[in-house]
Amino acid sequence: MNTKPKCLGLYIHIPFCAQKCVYCDFYSLSGSESRMDAYTDALCAHLTETAPFAAGYVVDAVYFGGGTPSYLGAERLSRILKVITKKYRLSADAEITLEANPDSAGDWKALRTLRRAGFNRISLGMQSACDDELRRIGRIHTTEQVCTAVEAARRAGFGNLSLDLIYGLPGQTMERWAENLVAAVALAPEHLSCYGLKVEPGTPLFAVRDSANLPDDEVQADMYLHTVDVLAQHGYRQYEISNFALPGRESRHNLKYWQLGEYAGFGPGAHSDFGGVRYAYEKDLEAYIRGAKGGAMLFSENDRIDPMDRDTEWLMLGLRTVHGLDPREYEARFRRRFTCFLPFLTECEKAGYAAQTDGRWHLTPKGFLVSNRVISVMLDLQAEDKQRRQEATARGDFRITV
Repeated sequence: MNTKPKCLGLYIHIPFCAQKCVYCDFYSLSGSESRMDAYTDALCAHLTETAPFAAGYVVDAVYFGGGTPSYLGAERLSRILKVITKKYRLSADAEITLEANPDSAGDWKALRTLRRAGFNRISLGMQSACDDELRRIGRIHTTEQVCTAVEAARRAGFGNLSLDLIYGLPGQTMERWAENLVAAVALAPEHLSCYGLKVEPGTPLFAVRDSANLPDDEVQADMYLHTVDVLAQHGYRQYEISNFALPGRESRHNLKYWQLGEYAGFGPGAHSDFGGVRYAYEKDLEAYIRGAKGGAMLFSENDRIDPMDRDTEWLMLGLRTVHGLDPREYEARFRRRFTCFLPFLTECEKAGYAAQTDGRWHLTPKGFLVSNRVISVMLDLQAEDKQRRQEATARGDFRITV
């Protein structure tokens, strides 16, 4: 009997940046160019060492994120991808994405080298179409460089382009955000990620948050709803809270996270959900390099997860997508009734926060604005249902089981 191989995504973390942005809390380093070769060696060694554990998988998505992966340079990036193509079983249509900042992606010949190496999708950190806004958040590129990078990517042969935008920036008005959105659409990307600014503790922006003239929650909500409407008018389908794509151009890498797919991460701070184990490496560049060269890898988490304990993830991640929740899948996967959620979901439907399509429950754009509250209530309902089941089992009453 032929068994269809499972799919696996690979995430390659490149922790180098020319300059840290004031809002960024990802693990990245500036001024560490001298460690790029050693880090490339470490990644190649670690990928090679891990490859036998992925022998039963087909890799259908590879994502180079950061940091600023393009800052590593075409030669090093191509070398890393070559190890992947040699050591792993890539599907013929594997999606291979490179994140890039516009200031380091304007050379079409370098991009052509990457395209020929196998990269077929590029994600540019545009963030804004206003140079003043870019400067206020510590971005070192300009709007002109965004246009140059898009042109270079197309000339190099990239037919799948994504742009990242952030709304709710310091001093940003609704009118300015609308102009940014129009400018991004005019560049004709296949995919758009539009994130509301989050002021994370420990970042430079957090330290000046009270004087940064940040749009309030109501203005951010208006910006978000405007985004959904405008992108829909231009053919971009919303498939997750912050992500929009032309038909068939959804990010396969992102969907792995939201659909509980398996993925293996490489690099300091990288997370994995692979082989029933959820693990992450410490955010320490030098420790990772030592570990890849034969030392002990340092983990910030390393937990084996029982499939039946993934019910909370299933709820949380499913409610982030327009695909939503399928009651039949929940009952078959976790052997529990979905009925405990129905009264609350019906209330959400009446309030315009949720909708039911072909038997699936999903949040509306209005519902995505309050998704944290909705998810919190759903998790409480799930916990109460588990408690009732445990009490029934203790009494020897199995009538509520599926």
